[in-house]
Order: sequence, then structure tokens, then C-alpha cells
Amino acid sequence: MVGSEKKSLVFAYYVTGHGFGHATRVVEVVRHLIQAGHEVHVVTGAPDYVYTTEIQLPRLFILFQVLLDCGAVQADALTVDRLASLEKYIQTAVLPRDSILATEVEWLKSIKADLVVSDVVPVACRAAADAGIRAVCCTNFSWDFIYADYVMAAGYHNRSIIWQIAEDYSHCEFVIRLPGYCPMPAFRDVIDVPLVVRRLHKTREQVRKELGILDSQKVLIYNFGGQPAGWKLKKEYLPEGWICLVCGASEDHEVPSNFVKLPKDFYTPDAIAASDVMLGKIGYGTTSEALAYKVPLVFVRRDYFNEEPFLRNMIEHYQAGVEMIRRDLLIGHWAPYIQCAVALKPSYDGGANGGEVAARLLQDTALGQYHASHGLSGARRLRDAIVLGYQLQRIIGKDIAIPAWYSLAQNELSSRTQLPNKEVVDNSSLTKENDYFAILHGDHQGLPDTLGFLKSLAEIQSSCSPQNNNKFQTREHLAAAAMFNWEEEIFLSRAPGRLDVMGGIADYSGSLVLQMPTREACHVAIQRNHPSKQKLWKHAQARQPKDGCTAVLQIVSFGSELGNRGPTFDMDLSDFVEDGQPITYEKAYNYFARDPAQKWAAYVAGTILVLMTELGIRFEDSISILVSSGVPEGKGVSSSAAVEVASMTAVAAAHGLNIDPRHLALLCQKVENHIVGAPCGVMDQMASTCGEADKLLAMVCQPAEVLGLVDIPPTVRFWGIDSGIRHSVGGSDYKSVRVGAFMGRKIIKSAASVELRSSLSNISSAQQINGFNPDEADEDSKDLLEMEASLDYLCNLSPHRYEASYATRLPESLSGQEFVEKYLDHDDSVTKIDKERNYAVRAPTRHPIYENFRVKAFKALLSAAPSNDQLSALGELMYQCHFSYSACGLGSNGTDRLVSLVQEMQHSKSSKSEGGTLYGAKITGGGSGGTVCVVGRNCLRSNEQLIEIQQRYKSATGFLPYVFEGSSPGAAKFGHLQIRLRS
Repeated sequence: MVGSEKKSLVFAYYVTGHGFGHATRVVEVVRHLIQAGHEVHVVTGAPDYVYTTEIQLPRLFILFQVLLDCGAVQADALTVDRLASLEKYIQTAVLPRDSILATEVEWLKSIKADLVVSDVVPVACRAAADAGIRAVCCTNFSWDFIYADYVMAAGYHNRSIIWQIAEDYSHCEFVIRLPGYCPMPAFRDVIDVPLVVRRLHKTREQVRKELGILDSQKVLIYNFGGQPAGWKLKKEYLPEGWICLVCGASEDHEVPSNFVKLPKDFYTPDAIAASDVMLGKIGYGTTSEALAYKVPLVFVRRDYFNEEPFLRNMIEHYQAGVEMIRRDLLIGHWAPYIQCAVALKPSYDGGANGGEVAARLLQDTALGQYHASHGLSGARRLRDAIVLGYQLQRIIGKDIAIPAWYSLAQNELSSRTQLPNKEVVDNSSLTKENDYFAILHGDHQGLPDTLGFLKSLAEIQSSCSPQNNNKFQTREHLAAAAMFNWEEEIFLSRAPGRLDVMGGIADYSGSLVLQMPTREACHVAIQRNHPSKQKLWKHAQARQPKDGCTAVLQIVSFGSELGNRGPTFDMDLSDFVEDGQPITYEKAYNYFARDPAQKWAAYVAGTILVLMTELGIRFEDSISILVSSGVPEGKGVSSSAAVEVASMTAVAAAHGLNIDPRHLALLCQKVENHIVGAPCGVMDQMASTCGEADKLLAMVCQPAEVLGLVDIPPTVRFWGIDSGIRHSVGGSDYKSVRVGAFMGRKIIKSAASVELRSSLSNISSAQQINGFNPDEADEDSKDLLEMEASLDYLCNLSPHRYEASYATRLPESLSGQEFVEKYLDHDDSVTKIDKERNYAVRAPTRHPIYENFRVKAFKALLSAAPSNDQLSALGELMYQCHFSYSACGLGSNGTDRLVSLVQEMQHSKSSKSEGGTLYGAKITGGGSGGTVCVVGRNCLRSNEQLIEIQQRYKSATGFLPYVFEGSSPGAAKFGHLQIRLRS
């Protein structure tokens, strides 16, 4: 480092135990520190050759195999085990925390460290603080962000792990943030640096000569980082004439003649720079070296690793990446991807001297300089982390700076979907796009989002034109443009999300529910073609049999950039058939679950299998489907139901099927329950299918009896406010509450059966002794007990009967083992009891019984004369519902805060003087985050108060919530459009 100080400093550098990517970038920073005359002690779990092949200097001290965290536990190079990751972190860093801190504090003092650097070990920051030493992190992600998604799978009892990690990071002075970064709100401040990339030791020519590779030969490097990819390799996997360099292969791993195993200590950057294409997973080391050396990367997604979407967006922005689906990796269908990648011209032109820049920052900090601005305090950033949870949140402007490679994907999505509180779309500008299409059937009804979707289709079609000058096209746009025959007919469907006004999770217990379709909706465009005429993507073409054509399903999902899911999916429709019959739902679940990056396709493709299974439909033609949803995911407004309903409606329309709306909703529920594997009730699909604009759909979920539509009085209005905390009906909390409710029903039925037998025995004894017949009261009691002993739905039990006969008989909680031993099963076809888990029983059982009563009262109140008392009573019922959710364990910090803000607004002096405006609020859907439903007076002042609540929530959390406002027709009311490109 030019201009470095003469004083020799001591750095303690902690490296996370996950993979090699962290260690390899640390090498580059450490090299510059040592060259400047400083002493560096590295605490690492990586093998020594990772460091010693690059640094062989006396000032480097390495403490090998010291694990203070564990990263993500991987079964193989692509598979992350979320539950095992949390469990190992608990064993590695939580249980021995006190001893770790004591040991590290003592060691830091013994080496007289001037600065602690962490990449990105949480406890190192806290140890530095306890030792009175300044600390800096250097990373592109933090473990609290990665683990946040794992907590969704493991349950909120693990939230303390996230909080502790975030608190540890808050002791760090600032973070040196690398390109491709994730949101990291736990840190006080950030300083951005260029790519940190290891330098090259040899030229491309030198490496090829050493390995015996001709300059004219094409070379693929097979590189999955520190995780050995021990899959069987075959000669035919490569295009003709190519050879493949294999990194990380074990000694006993046999490879074909066109594959070359590299020695374990071979310097990987040299091998990458000498190659034409790299095949691997997306990690920081792989991505940075692919960009720096301009080597195209064919990548395969890892499941449940939240760092990946940000790195993927960056590498695609610089035209350096091609995605391979996992199935094609495993079966050796590589050639189409390799040939596509080798044609790329990677365009990264940024700096690659991040190691030098980071080393200078560390040196300056150790010498006492202060780089941090303290614009956002650690406590503030930590509060953001705790309140929001920021589970997979992708919020524009949420972090300090958003570079082009990150904002690009968000801006692309923003142009297609209705974002919160945006101005109304100008319909006149959109209708011009309809000049591109003739509408042969149906009516777009002037809906702005439908007109916007038609505009998107027109833009996609025009991108096929040679005159199109748009240099950057997202992969999903290119894929959509390439799969439609634009001269043929296309069918369009639309299905809204739903705002759960009342009923919520009581649907699976048979409650009355009241649901309002949202303004936001999902659109699906579908086209069917004879297999010989379908336009196929290159890798799908290569899969076709040589002696004919097979029907293929191709799906493109808009908006995939913001989540770690593939934008495209394809399969042979014959995969849904086995021995001439549709495959079982269990096999279909496993088919989609094997690649989490493409599991989303189950919501769409699953509709086809359900139609095959339940209605006997056979699909002989190929099918191309484009899905574009404006219903935000994870907000508790039924984004999944909207996708299912829109998909099945479109499939039915394209194939001339006339399915009753109620039946279609029930079929869509089968998709979610059995193919996706989420144990939801049917109200979501029913509301999306049968709802109407500005009305509440009243339905008794036994299983799906529509009572009719309830008019919303002109004086009453409903809104939804997003808490920013991701909700999932597939999450363990929702499942455990459902299991607890069904346990409670089984216990009630068992208790009623015992009492019935006792009652019949007493009556029989009295007849024998006294010779008289039972009176009418005895008969009524017997009938009541018979009904309760065969209780189909909890909601058929009245609150007074529950309190009189069963409330005290239900345990607060019960282990799965105890329940199974006594009652065998809970009689729920979509959930399973975990014998090792403890389940709450009383609260989940009580909730639907009382909720059904509340919903009936709510429905009756809507038809009452308008008054403040009417609004107050509606609001009170909502509040009761909200707190009942919390008693079940389905609350969240964010939704509780929003409900509290509504209460504060309702009881403020200004609201009382104006006669009240907002009257109540409740958490919705499956709970545990998501959206809050608010009821209030339909007036301008109510909207002003909602804006004030938005601002207060943002002040407390840093997140400006989305407001769901307005309504739109359900899928049945909208029907479908049949369009053709105008000549």
C-alpha cells in the first residue's frame, strides 16, 4: 500500500466457517496488510493451502480449525439444510457463547490487537467490544439476513438467534461493503469498495501449457467452491471438442477422458482465467473472479441462500451469466448452456482492487482515523432489524445505496406491478397498446393492471423485432418473447388477491369468513400449440427425442429477480404420467420440491396435474405460460391463490373447459394442499375466484358454501397495511396452530363420546330400576352430545357450550408424543404431528369457535343503520380477533405496532372531536406478519390518518408500508380474454 505508515500494527482477522469464498477474499486483504508491514492473525476453519498458496510471509499467523460460527449447513454443493444450519449454529456459537467470549477477549489482549476484522463472524464484534478494541466487518452479506429465512422454517422460537447476531454486529464500527451486497441494517455505517479478487500468478498461456491444453481447445472449469460436487461425470456432458477442469474432486473420484482433475492446491484463479466458461454455484468468490477475468459463468441456484439473488443480479447485469436448471446439471444436459455462455461478452469494467482499498481502510482505522459518519446509530439499525425481521425483504431505498446491478431488477418489477401509493395509471396511454392485439373474446373492463399487462405483452413482442434497440433485456423478457408464437391466439386470465376482513385461520375449522378481493391481481397469458409447432428454448429443444416431438410445458414468471427463484421452468408433460395414469400428488410434490429455486412452478404446473387427476383431462398439446403477478408475496393477501386461480382459469379457457367457479376454487386448493404442500383452507381460492369488486364474499368453509355477497355500506371502508414482515402459510407457526386446533377438536370429540356413553348408561340404569322413559330434556342432552361426539368442524360448537363443557378439559399445550399415545391421530389430512414437538392446544381451539361468532356478528352489523356505534362495534370485533391470533402465537412485532397505531389514532382527541374515523384493525390470513386490515369511516380524513400511520411506522422501523386500497372483480367475474396480434 503506497503511503502506508511505518508503525507495525496487529490485526485479528476472523473468517466465517462457511465455504472457501470468505477465506479467498480475506487472503487478498491480508496480503496487502502484510505487504504494508503489519502483523495479521487469521482465525479460520479453511484448509491452510487456501492461505499459504498466496501468502508465505512471517507476519501471517493462522489459527486453523477454529470455528466460532458455522454458516449454512449444506448436504451437497447446492442443498442447504435450514433447520440443521440453525441447530449447528446453536451448538457452535450460542451454547458456548460465554466461554467463546472469555477466550477471545483474553486472546485479543494477549496479541495486543489494534483492530478486529470480521468476515463475517458475529461474536468477533462483541469480543472486540468487550476487549475495548475497535472492530470492522468486511463482507457482502451478514448472517442475520441469511438466517432470517431459516427462522421462517424453524419457527419463531428461534428468533433470538437473529437478534443476538444483529446485536453482535451493532458493536462493529462500520462495514466495508463489497459489490453484490445484501441489505445489512444491523451495521451502523458502510463504506463501499470495489471487487476483492485474488491476483493471478500465471498467464492463460502458462496455465494451459502446464496442463497440456492446446490454445485452440475450449475449456470449461467445473468449480463449486469449498463444497465438493461429487456427482458422476460423463464424457457426453460436454460439447464436442471441449475439456473440463474439475476443482475439488476427491482422489477416488473417477472422471472421463475429457475431464481433468486439478490438484487440491492448484491456484483456482489461474485456472479460471485460463478457461472459456465456468460452471458452478453463485458465491462471492466465483462471481467476483468470473467478472474480473471476464469468464462467463453457467450457474446453478442454491436453495435457501439469500445472498444469491443479489450476486445473480450483478453478474447478469454485466452479461456474464447463464442459468442452468438443477435437473439439467444432474442429468448432464450441459451443452446448450455452455454454448450460450461462450457467446457472451462479459462487460464488467469496474475496479478489482478492493483488497488494496479495504486494507488501507483497515490500516487507517487501526491508526485512529474515523471513517464512519454515524448518520444512523447502531441502535436504530438494530431496531430496524428486530421490528422488520427483514426476511427476504427487497425494499427500494431500504439500504444506504442501491447500485445499478441491484436496482435494475427492482425497477424492472416496478414497471410491471402496481407499487404502493403510486399515482393512478393513465388508461389512455395504455389503451393505445391494444392496437397491437385484437380482442376476440372478453373485455378488459378498463382495469389499469390488465391494460398494463397487455402493454407488457406488446413490449415483449416488439423486443423480437430487429429494430428493437434496447440493449438490456431481462432473461424473463427474452424467455417470454422466445416461447410464444405471436401470430397465434393467446388466452389471458386475471385473479385478484384477497383482503381477509374477518375469518382468517378459522377457515380450516369451518368458520364463516368475509373476504374482499384486492385491486392487485395476477395475470396469466397462455398459448397451446401442437408439439411440432411450439417454440422451445434451446435446452428444451435439445431434450426432444430425435424421432418425433413431445409436449412440453414452458413457464416464465415475471418478478423472479427479487426472490431466489428461477425465472423460467420447463418440463415434458409426460413427466406427469406414469403407466398411463397421472402421477400421485405425493410424487408431484417431490418432483417440484427437489429444486427449491423452481418450486414456485408447482403453483402453476400443479393446476394441470389436478385437472388431469380430478377431471380426467389429457393434455396432448404443448403449453406456454407467462405469469405476472401484482399481488405482493408474503403479505398475507393470498398471492399464491391468485397465481393458482389465474393459472387454472387460463388453462381451462385455452382448452375449452367450462368449470364451475366454486369447483375451480376447490381444485386450486388441492394444488396448494397436496402439490405445493401448504395446509391452507379454501377461503383464499374462493375469494380470488368468486369475489366481486367492492363487496365482501361471505362463505361458510364447510368446505366451501358461498352464502352470497355482502354489500359494504357507503359509510364504511376497509384498507390493508403491510407490516413488512414476510408471512408464509407454509411456516411452522401456522402449521403448529392448525395441528393444535385439530388436536383440540379430537379431544372435545373424545370427551363428548365419554360423556355420551355415561349418559346413555345412566338412562338405561334408571329405566331398569324405576321403569320410566327418559324425558325430553334427556333426549335433547343426548342429541347434543351425539353432535359434539361427531363434530366435523370446531365452528359448529357454540362458545357457550365450549365454555360450559370443554374449556377446562383442554390442556394449554401437549406434546405430539402424548397426544398420539392417547388419541392416535388428529384427523387432518394436510398436516402431520411431530411427536418431538410441543403444541399449544387451548388457544388454537378456542380461536375458531369464538371467531365464527365474531364473523356472524360482523356480518349482521354491516346491514345495520349507519352510526358511530356500528363502526365502533365492527372495530371492536376486529380488535378481539387480532388479540386472539396473538394468543395462538401468530402475532408479530410489526402487525402489533400497526394495530397499536390505529388504536392511538382512534382514541386521539382529534379523532374524538371529529366523530371518529378509524375504528379497528386486525392481523390477517395466516398471521405471523403480513398485512393488517383496518376498518374506518369512508371519508378523506381516514385516508389522511392512514398516511400518518404510514409515516409513524416508517419513523419507528425505517419501512414505509404498502397500503392495499380498493377492490376488483374475481376471476369468474372477469372471465378471460382471447387475443391475437394484429397484422
